Amino acid sequence: MKQTLVYKILQEHLTSGQLVAGTEIGLRIDQTLTQDATGTTAFLLLEAMGVPRVKTEVSVSYIDHNMAQFGPENHNDHLYLQSIAARVGAYLSRPGNGICHQVHLERFGRPGRTLLGSDSHTPTGGGIGMIAIGAGGLDVAVAMGGGPFYTTCPRVIGVELRGKLKPWVAAKDIILRLLSILTTRGNVGCMVEYFGPGVASLSVPARATCTNMGAELGVTTSVFPSDSATKAFLTAQGRADQYSHLAADKDAEYGPIVKRLHAERDLQTIDNIKDFCTDVDIVPASDPAAAAEGMLDVSFGHVVIELDKVVPMAAGSPSPDNVSTIGELADTKVSQVLIGSCTNSSYQDLMLCAAALKGRTVHPGVELGIAPGSKQVLGMLAANGALADLVAAGARILESSCGPCIGQGFSPAEGTVSLRTVNRNFAGRSGTKGDMVYLVSPETAVAAAMSGEVIDPRDLGELMGLDHPVIAEPDQFAIDDGMVIDPLDEAEASQVEIIRGSTIVKPPAGDKLPDPLNCKVVIKVGDKITTDHIMPAGSLLKYRSNVPEYAKYVFDCFTEEGAESFAERAGAVRDAGAKGVILAGDSYGQGSSREHAALCPMHLGVGVVIAKAIERIHQANLVNFAILPLTFADGADYERISDADELIVHDVKTAIESGQSVKVSNVTQGFEFVCNVNLAPRQREILSAGGLLNFTRANG
Repeated sequence: MKQTLVYKILQEHLTSGQLVAGTEIGLRIDQTLTQDATGTTAFLLLEAMGVPRVKTEVSVSYIDHNMAQFGPENHNDHLYLQSIAARVGAYLSRPGNGICHQVHLERFGRPGRTLLGSDSHTPTGGGIGMIAIGAGGLDVAVAMGGGPFYTTCPRVIGVELRGKLKPWVAAKDIILRLLSILTTRGNVGCMVEYFGPGVASLSVPARATCTNMGAELGVTTSVFPSDSATKAFLTAQGRADQYSHLAADKDAEYGPIVKRLHAERDLQTIDNIKDFCTDVDIVPASDPAAAAEGMLDVSFGHVVIELDKVVPMAAGSPSPDNVSTIGELADTKVSQVLIGSCTNSSYQDLMLCAAALKGRTVHPGVELGIAPGSKQVLGMLAANGALADLVAAGARILESSCGPCIGQGFSPAEGTVSLRTVNRNFAGRSGTKGDMVYLVSPETAVAAAMSGEVIDPRDLGELMGLDHPVIAEPDQFAIDDGMVIDPLDEAEASQVEIIRGSTIVKPPAGDKLPDPLNCKVVIKVGDKITTDHIMPAGSLLKYRSNVPEYAKYVFDCFTEEGAESFAERAGAVRDAGAKGVILAGDSYGQGSSREHAALCPMHLGVGVVIAKAIERIHQANLVNFAILPLTFADGADYERISDADELIVHDVKTAIESGQSVKVSNVTQGFEFVCNVNLAPRQREILSAGGLLNFTRANG
């Protein structure tokens, strides 16, 4: 049988299960990464498991998120992370060395390896031919301890690239086009595999842009072949010996992929699938109730993108799949431009911006921020004069960190438009309530920085006499790993004292759920609720190492001034001896892998999430912290339930151990409804044990 590249790599790492789409498989993990917003908790959990030393080929602890040090919290975490990495044998990338995904691509990523990271944009590594998966910190801790990672064997979405991008059109425009086709919904349990003749025209950093922002599709990961472009990149990084050629078998088959869409609400998506996919078939939904609601089952073979027909694009707030062409946004006034983040902060991206700005000045109505992705990139720009060109043009040079992308600095003014090369524009993520953020390529961003408005970068020749800069890939990157602390040997490591500031608090473990489960709805939220909605980032992210403190801000964005907070309501339910329920619509738990979106609600007594659909990483985190994830058997039941309704979940033990559905009574309103129990076999064992930490302690 002809194999996809995804299945070839999975086969090499399979520890349990079989490669049958939709079934559970266990994978050997070669590499892990953590970052400081999730890493402190991950290492605290590793300690709680009693694991003395990491057992992977490579584990790297990065400090790249919480760099601003207003108060002791962030520096306390940095010192803890440095000391615990030394103690357990992990690498440490120090503050200032760069963003985890950019640095890992440069210095650690290897074709054909598996990478598990406590950050949802870990799939960046797919640009170099890895199966790189984002997960919660507890799953990563288990992998660091030598345990396999369990996931659903994926359906593989093939994306065939043909042709070559035209000048001023970028890899960011490819992934934005793909988001317009596949959207952020309905792709759980899938992996994306790029193939076709157009792949050869893309450099590794360009490929990494596509795989990085592929996380917004809701897929498990995305991957490119490892070919001559991969070899050139690794050679330039001084790692030619780590190259291996990897590709799908000729004539490997992709799909069919089935997405359930609404005949009217999803009309544009259906049209895009018709235009860009092969073997499209559209029939009424197989579920009669869904069909009655106007739902369709839309299936296709694979996606085809003609690169020479891709145009500059943008995604507007509040979602990465709210995609338009730049032409549709022309003449929109822009007040702020940010170029950077793990999506678009490579040497090639920033050199193009520097070349475009050389001898020119940023528009007086625009603030331009540049955040290089790594110390390597920043150093090379400084050495060749490009950094001076950026400064002379009026750009502000920001830290090589994630800051602005997660609302830690460089927030836009109220009522203004900000163009950013980042990967997410969820409402308020920039740090400004009611923000208007457009996700764009560096080419589109620098054009706006010079003009003060949204313009098609392909028009820069006519408008400003600017030819498209051609940026050659370096034959040799500047290699300086002085900001990476290598692991100590076991004897030296055993003498390291772990530094624990007062703000670092041991995270709680879960408990077994009662049966029956008496509970009460604490909050009812809508569709596409992200982990940013659940657990705010920005200035509050510094509390992530102190769950009781951070838990005070769960669902803070929905709390009206002077009103009772979610934490207060949930705490009252917990203190009354019941469990809290979160009621949600479609695609609950999108976005970041931050496990605090499960850990903090668990601390507040939440025992159940009932939603129309739950995203992959968040569902895994709910299970890991002993919160029962349920989905409505009939989506119409969502409308019937109100805030503060008292519910009883029956036969919980049976439902967790083997049930496919469970009956729930609405005591307040006097009716019953059915929920689906969509759990893999190992997830059932974890919930039965009262969470992954308890399960791991019991099973070694």
